[in-house]
Amino acid sequence: MNVIRPFAAGASSAEATDPYIRDTIRWLERAVIGLNLCPFAKAVHVKGQIHCVVALTTDLGEVRDWLCSEMSALVAAPPKERDTTLLILPGCLHDFLDFNDFLGEADALLDAMGLAGIVQIASFHPRFQFAGTDADDVTNCTNRSPYPTLHLLREESIDRAVEVFPEAEAIFERNMDVLQALGLQGWAALDVGPRVDPIEAPGSDRSLP
Repeated sequence: MNVIRPFAAGASSAEATDPYIRDTIRWLERAVIGLNLCPFAKAVHVKGQIHCVVALTTDLGEVRDWLCSEMSALVAAPPKERDTTLLILPGCLHDFLDFNDFLGEADALLDAMGLAGIVQIASFHPRFQFAGTDADDVTNCTNRSPYPTLHLLREESIDRAVEVFPEAEAIFERNMDVLQALGLQGWAALDVGPRVDPIEAPGSDRSLP
């Protein structure tokens, strides 16, 4: 796992960002890899090819800047060093509907940068909810992360993964079955929620459950 912090190097930057990174790695290892929700995640994690970056900001304009910067950096980096990026956003988009709306802006930025077909943006959120499900439906947990997170993937890596796992479309159904068998108590027992309070914008009284 490669880690980049949004401040100058030093103890203060690590102290500020490392808790969010630890929470995200724990979720990745216990849920995503541990439950095999993504059969492709273990290999890149073991090889240290996941680039993990925390944007400690409550400003969406700065999030857009971070996103553009990280997409450019992903494309520029050798795949063997950085295959994918997790952009962790503990300071904003706590509301899932706001986050979902922002995904349209994210895809528009990707298109404007000429990266359509090169980079794909996936998403995870503490309150993720599939259309047509109740908020407490355990199947929503397949896409629930400790903090709002944008997952930047190389399209070529996705293509290679699909070649290795030709029945990729079956992953979704399998994940639904796994979560339903696990149940909400089983998910809670994984202890993959946030251990750090989210960063709130001035005047905000929203918090994660």
